[in-house]
Amino acid sequence: MQHDTKDLIHIALDLTTNISSQDRFERLLTTMRKLFNCDASALLEFKGQHFKPLAINGLSADVLGRQFNINEHPRLEAIARAGDVVRFPADSDLPDPYDALITSHQGDLHVHACVGLPLMANQRLIGALTIDGFNPHQFDNFSNDELRTVSALAAATLNIALLMDKLEKVAGTMAESDPAKHQPQSNTEIIGQSVQVQALKKEISVVASTDMTALILGETGVGKELVATAIHQQSSRADKPLIYLNCAALPESIAESELFGHVKGAFTGAISNRSGKFELADKGTLFLDEIGELTLTLQAKLLRVLQYGDLQRIGDDRNLKVDTRIIAATNKDLKEEVLAGRFRADLYHRLSVFPIMVSPLRERGEDILLLAGFFMERCRSKLQLSHLSLSTACQKTLMSYPWPGNIRELEHSINRAAILAKAEAKDELVILQPSHFRIEHSPLEVTDVITQPTLAVTNIPVDNLREATEQFQRQLITNALQENDNNWAATARQLSIDVGNLHRLAKRIALKQ
Repeated sequence: MQHDTKDLIHIALDLTTNISSQDRFERLLTTMRKLFNCDASALLEFKGQHFKPLAINGLSADVLGRQFNINEHPRLEAIARAGDVVRFPADSDLPDPYDALITSHQGDLHVHACVGLPLMANQRLIGALTIDGFNPHQFDNFSNDELRTVSALAAATLNIALLMDKLEKVAGTMAESDPAKHQPQSNTEIIGQSVQVQALKKEISVVASTDMTALILGETGVGKELVATAIHQQSSRADKPLIYLNCAALPESIAESELFGHVKGAFTGAISNRSGKFELADKGTLFLDEIGELTLTLQAKLLRVLQYGDLQRIGDDRNLKVDTRIIAATNKDLKEEVLAGRFRADLYHRLSVFPIMVSPLRERGEDILLLAGFFMERCRSKLQLSHLSLSTACQKTLMSYPWPGNIRELEHSINRAAILAKAEAKDELVILQPSHFRIEHSPLEVTDVITQPTLAVTNIPVDNLREATEQFQRQLITNALQENDNNWAATARQLSIDVGNLHRLAKRIALKQ
């Protein structure tokens, strides 16, 4: 048909247009919706036995954050295996991954018409295009040859974007002798399409290509460890170790040994030589989380290693040379810590060669829904559910809440809500409602999702005041640790106590650390 031909010409012309990949994807799906009059469409990339949505039209925003394992989604697996057009019967008993996720229809309606187009490049599956509708005969008027033409154009669109992305990565590593070393070692990915995330990814790419010390700043729960991992994986050290050390969880008595190691007999209990984190990370990367919690004494010793690249094990007079890249992270304002005398100014300047600020979740707009989708898909798999989705009201609730605990709080809230929704569900469609969260009544008020427990001293079965006091302290610290995901630094701040004193108190009252 003439109308159809015009639409296909627009797709072909976009292949030669100088626009971003994301714009090209979205224009492709807009054309698909016009061409097929479908209720929803999606362009997905195939990688590592997963289909990852790159662009969607007519689907809930959280779909963009999901990663579909084909082993858990029979329809997507059928598309991946077919190598040609796949038309699913309207009465197919294979669950559709988009059921209850099409925004033009409210409620738990099932998709009736579904066509899957595998996208091939050089006889290799690179992705898929899916078109869906509620009318069982929606796509009957389109022949398989017409659908193959659409599939070929969509495959060319995706392949050009993937090639451009690959060329950009190669261009960034041409100065190195072995570009292959720069490829990430895992599928670890920072999820989001907000301006803040795009800027963050750019900063990661820039600093990863150097050996500069990076300082990651941001609130608790924003994903600083994920940023550190991304820097390491995109660096020339990606094939070497990434060693993690939480400075806040280091009891002062063993902190120096953890960092620099010791030799046999250096102190009571040193029954053999032991390498510290710096040695373990030689030629690789050492990630020092909660760097603001290090004592001034350790800060001085850390500064020497950063300045001269050599260290001494405890009890050893010899210097060891190390080639270790440092990435540090903190949720503290280190400038204020320097002014307060709790952090060395020279160490701060050495660490903050390339500061990276990770934005809080409340500033990232619809990234909240993308991340919710990512966590829901993972939760759906763990709970062995056929479908798990967000109601429209629930999406509004999540978007309006300020998430003081950031991504970590969102993940825990999704997991808890999914368990509650599963218990109430009457069929295989599990839909999260505001009532499954504890945030719907005060979305604009910054409060912790976890209800603060009441501690009743009268309920503590002890015989004397000292035992009662210690039992109360154990209970209070344990509850605070649970609320802060076992983060001792955050727990210390909540309890208004120095983290070192908190560790010593925990040891004195026999609280397991």
